[in-house]
Amino acid sequence: MVKKLGFIVFALFFFANASAQVDTDSTEVSMDSIVIESTVILSDNIITNSSVLNSVFEKLFQIETEGKGHVNIVHIGDSHIQADLLTGAIREKLQQEFGNAGAGFSFPYNLAKTNGGYIVKFSSNAVWENRRNVYSPDGTEVGLSGIALTTNEDFAMAIEPRDTANAFNTIKIITPHNLPMFDVATSSKTIILESTEPKVITHKIKSGDALSLIAQKYGTTVSEIKKANGLRNNNIRAGKTLKIPTGEKIKKEIERSEFIPLALQQDSTYSYYYSEEALSKIYLLANKNQKQYNLNGVVLEKDNAGVLYHAIGVNGAKSSDYNKYPMFFDQLRALEPDLIVISLGTNESFDKMSASDYMVQMNGFIDSVRAVNPYVCILVTTPPPSLFKRKYPNTFVADYAKSLCVEETEKGYATWDLFTVMGGLFSVNDNAKKGLMSSDRVHYSRDGYKQQGMQFTEAFLNAYNNFKTNRE
Repeated sequence: MVKKLGFIVFALFFFANASAQVDTDSTEVSMDSIVIESTVILSDNIITNSSVLNSVFEKLFQIETEGKGHVNIVHIGDSHIQADLLTGAIREKLQQEFGNAGAGFSFPYNLAKTNGGYIVKFSSNAVWENRRNVYSPDGTEVGLSGIALTTNEDFAMAIEPRDTANAFNTIKIITPHNLPMFDVATSSKTIILESTEPKVITHKIKSGDALSLIAQKYGTTVSEIKKANGLRNNNIRAGKTLKIPTGEKIKKEIERSEFIPLALQQDSTYSYYYSEEALSKIYLLANKNQKQYNLNGVVLEKDNAGVLYHAIGVNGAKSSDYNKYPMFFDQLRALEPDLIVISLGTNESFDKMSASDYMVQMNGFIDSVRAVNPYVCILVTTPPPSLFKRKYPNTFVADYAKSLCVEETEKGYATWDLFTVMGGLFSVNDNAKKGLMSSDRVHYSRDGYKQQGMQFTEAFLNAYNNFKTNRE
């Protein structure tokens, strides 16, 4: 349903089309010059062309009615996605509705020295190098995570969900060309070794004491006392304490941790380990047959029926950045996606990319996805409103939003118009007053991303409910 409101407004599409080619970073735009009388069409929070999602909805219906199966949704984007705030809100709600099938795709962003999702904790004793897909290829094999993570060191990496609700039965390990770079261990075994060491006692120096007298008292030598205390001469001071070595021996226990290795199975796109008992922690270890280690990500799955909502985002990324690394699309098969959600466009807009060039890159991305996942459903979200230099409305994303909606039927994807849902071209300052924007007026606050996630989920569930109504 749409509602028509007639009043004096900023004419969105007039301004977007008239100024799309203007260098917005360097040109001030007079708001007075574009105030005209017009009619604004306010759309509901809906997913358009949603019939292309019917196969996903059918699988959700089977989960809802029969209580079995997984639905894999992969959400790909830029910095709006990397932090996993928007996607985290979607994941939480969909798993409440259909069941928690696991944490899904996870990547150790902290080891790559950047921000990322919170639901899985990674720690390692090694130093890891990283390279994002926003950089030109230099031979580093950047894959599914959009960030290469490499080391030449021997290492152990601990992986553990922060919430016991995400305990997992299966871990899938994704590496370049599916090479066996890693071993796994579920726990470390503590070995206690027993030995003996000299017994050491202490002596508090009193006035009149001398090293010779103290040595005689304890049956040792002056040189042994000096060695035990790092003394260079025989001078000592009353009130200080000396360590006195003795000829006695005492038992000493030494603890040493050893990992219990497990056998990995091999699939065509990943290696994996399965445990009938849910695991709360697992270790990745260096395969001694390899010299370099490159992790493209892991997937944590539960045996439970439900939704796996995988989030993949790279700060600063554009469609063209993913497009220049073919391994990304090849490894995408490892997630067995039923639905791929694409959220890209903000960084293209700051490059002043025209809408036509943006669509060329976006369509190239979609074509590459379908080349390796021919039956996957695709849902594109328009980029959200933002400002250039915290002042000027970002007219480029307005054009991208319009173009995405226009081409959805021909290209066979569904669209969720986040740009309009968040208020459109001139909404940023109002959203900031509501506490929904970051200070850069490009990114959103935690509350802002949570709101976007809840609105996306509302639109998605409405489309699913419409599917069920028509199905019956």
